[in-house]
Amino acid sequence: MKNSIVVIGGGESGVGAAFLANKNGYDVFLSEFNTIQKKYKKILENNQINYEEGGHTLAKFFNAKEVVKSPGISNNSEIIIKIKSKNIPIISEIEFAYRFTNSILIGVTGSNGKTTTCSLIYHILKNSGKSVGLAGNIGNSFSFLTAENNFEYVVLELSSFQLEDIINFHPFISIITNLTPDHLERYNYDFQNYVNSKFKIISNQTSSDYLIYNYDDDKIISELGNRNINSIKIPFSLENSNGNNLTYFKNENINSNINNSNFMIPIENLSIKGKHNVQNNMAAATVAKILNISNENIRESLGNFQSINHRLEHVLTIQKVKYINDSKATNVNAVYYALDSMKSSTVWIVGGVDKGNNYDDLIPLVREKVKAIICIGIDNSKIIESFSPFVETIIENDNMVQAVKNAYKIAEPKDSVLLSPACSSFDLFKNYEDRGNQFKDAVRKL
Repeated sequence: MKNSIVVIGGGESGVGAAFLANKNGYDVFLSEFNTIQKKYKKILENNQINYEEGGHTLAKFFNAKEVVKSPGISNNSEIIIKIKSKNIPIISEIEFAYRFTNSILIGVTGSNGKTTTCSLIYHILKNSGKSVGLAGNIGNSFSFLTAENNFEYVVLELSSFQLEDIINFHPFISIITNLTPDHLERYNYDFQNYVNSKFKIISNQTSSDYLIYNYDDDKIISELGNRNINSIKIPFSLENSNGNNLTYFKNENINSNINNSNFMIPIENLSIKGKHNVQNNMAAATVAKILNISNENIRESLGNFQSINHRLEHVLTIQKVKYINDSKATNVNAVYYALDSMKSSTVWIVGGVDKGNNYDDLIPLVREKVKAIICIGIDNSKIIESFSPFVETIIENDNMVQAVKNAYKIAEPKDSVLLSPACSSFDLFKNYEDRGNQFKDAVRKL
């Protein structure tokens, strides 16, 4: 059968890959173990793409020339092991979409800051009149974007899951924001396996491509020392201001001297605040300098950027208590940034599906800033065990409405209520957006 592929996974990535394959003349079959959402089923049916849901028919996979894997499916899953045993090639949705794009690709990966950095880069390019799309782990899948558009530039947010099964995928500019333990349950609880997956972003880069990286991240620096890297390396740093081809922080300004062209913006002029956001702005400004965007456009864009939903998003102030939605903080490092940015006593809503979290790094911030913890998850034992010696009030809830009501009772004027879960959302919610939206709805109904 010519160009026959099976797509495994019926969400945004899988249906996007099936749609793109169908458009390019492939014989496509899509298989989803659970149920497929109505909006995706409609796309499959409108385009006469064959599919199944509620289980996998192995014979369908064994007859395929190639399998396209959605990022949510682990390489350790039973179905993937069986497909591999038949030597059928398995590629990621990102790899598949890459075959059909002529866009200049800017890929962003890292444990935290990916979404903000991608959004900043996209905003700068769009503000500067460039033809640019935004996809990957943010918004549309790369496949849907590629099937329906032909942008000059595409900014891609890339998770470790999306990078696992790339072969030829090749961004012109790669960015690694930082590396801290995350998703360890997917990587046999081995941080190095996770790091190796992240570094696949540069595996096909040449000496005319760029790697932008966080110079202050010890793990990134040690990896750069151990790897043979072809790309032009450009660091950004809060701590080091010496050298050429560098974006750095000095005298409360972001400075850059890339390609002998100087740029400066005072951090007070940035639209989003916090130390971690200075780093995100630095990474985005570095991309803009490589692409020869004017200093004026960079300054204007960094100054009028609108912050992202579910990332330290101020919802409401009720009786002088601030309610902050940080539902996108799905790991310990992201919560560290959130707690670090709190300027008042905080009621912290935390919990969900634990990903092998170690909460020790949060203890000093929790002791200093957290007056009460409200757990929201099926199993909160590790959170309670970690923080009960330091926080007197810890309450367990199994729904967001009750959690917000309890926070309301505890919080006093000038306190903050912070939803920053440190965990995946899949025990009680569809995804982190659903969790954040339920929090916002509950706050508005107080």
